[in-house]
Amino acid sequence: MKKIKLKGLEMDVYTETLKNGFEVYLLPYANKKNYFMSYATRFGSTTTTFTPNDSNKEVSVPAGIAHFLEHKMFEQEDGVDPFTYYSESGTGANASTSYDNTQYICYGTKNFSENLRYLLHYVNHPYYTDENVSKEKGIITEELKMYEDIPEWQLEIKLRENIYHVHPRRVDLGGSVESIQKITKEDLYLCHRNFYVPNNMFLLIVGHFDPEVALKIVHEQLDSVPSIEKPKVKKIKEPKSVRMKEKTIFASVGTPKVGFGIKVPIKDFSSYDDLTLDLYLSMITTIIFGSSSLFRERVRNQKLLNSFYTEWETVEDYRVFYIIASTSDPEQLVHEIKEELQNFVIFEDSFTRMKKVWIANEVRIMDSIDAVVRNIYDDIIHYKKIIPDKMEQIRNLDFEQLNQIASKIDFKNMAIVQLLDEDKADKTKKSTKKKPMK
Repeated sequence: MKKIKLKGLEMDVYTETLKNGFEVYLLPYANKKNYFMSYATRFGSTTTTFTPNDSNKEVSVPAGIAHFLEHKMFEQEDGVDPFTYYSESGTGANASTSYDNTQYICYGTKNFSENLRYLLHYVNHPYYTDENVSKEKGIITEELKMYEDIPEWQLEIKLRENIYHVHPRRVDLGGSVESIQKITKEDLYLCHRNFYVPNNMFLLIVGHFDPEVALKIVHEQLDSVPSIEKPKVKKIKEPKSVRMKEKTIFASVGTPKVGFGIKVPIKDFSSYDDLTLDLYLSMITTIIFGSSSLFRERVRNQKLLNSFYTEWETVEDYRVFYIIASTSDPEQLVHEIKEELQNFVIFEDSFTRMKKVWIANEVRIMDSIDAVVRNIYDDIIHYKKIIPDKMEQIRNLDFEQLNQIASKIDFKNMAIVQLLDEDKADKTKKSTKKKPMK
């Protein structure tokens, strides 16, 4: 095993890559009683067109298949599903599908070896039949319909549709009721065979456990699994502009909501590595819109905010900044956000203070296994490695570089969606008709 020291945190991550390409990341804690395992594949909802590893012919699978496959992994041929297996020992289990990855997790305080063996086993042994696939279509259809009734979810979907022209991120993670009806057991086996392979997967374990024991189990379970050439995934050519600047939608909501999406092509910042660019971009928007920003103070004093959430999204050739807010006066809040984006000034003392806050947060989250898992998992997905010196990289952020990057961002390349109460639809449609963007 290779040991990577997390600088400034007095902790070590043990890593090893098996001969078949499978990656293992182990972060043991001496002062914890619980552990958390994540067995993940770099296969998510956006991968729907690819050339299989045993063919020269490109194929397309229905939207939502990654999420569907995740659901079906919890039905095993022996009739014992993983939830039942883990619950018998008081262990928690779950799974999640994102745009670019799927993970299967378990967490608990005992039966570490047995639980790890079972995790590595069931994810590698799919069981799909015409009958259980048909049954799952009904379950996921109900799930999709449930989300259709959640206004906040529809706001995000419409916002993505307005940001992206052709990229699959404009499609719901779960697909649509129509697309999942097209999924067959053959589609599921095809995706599992191509993407649930050692050189496209990794294991992350954090908490109370023995790294030597964990690694021994990994070798026992996976050494004999052959490496397979990865499928060729179709590259999506997404235009630089947002697809639609502004849109208003209506639903039964008590408080209106607004969503902003700012699309930033990373080719404009080719001199920066991905991590450095992401740190600068996040620093810029945190200073502008963070909880202690002048903007937040101003709109709070105007009683414009009920809630306010921001996030950066990583896409192949882009970074997209999201703002989702709940407000009693959406028109005024949209105006305030636009004004802030066009006229903001970043002061050096705010930059210096924020660096100190970030460094303190890096230390603080190490006491939370859940937070550490999220942090390391995101680094493995986005940067394909452990970042051992993140605190040092934060310290090295430069104020002049920050402003240079900020000056290159086209903050007008944005999509805005307003979600208003349907009872006020007629009145609002008249007042927002052909409203020009500043």
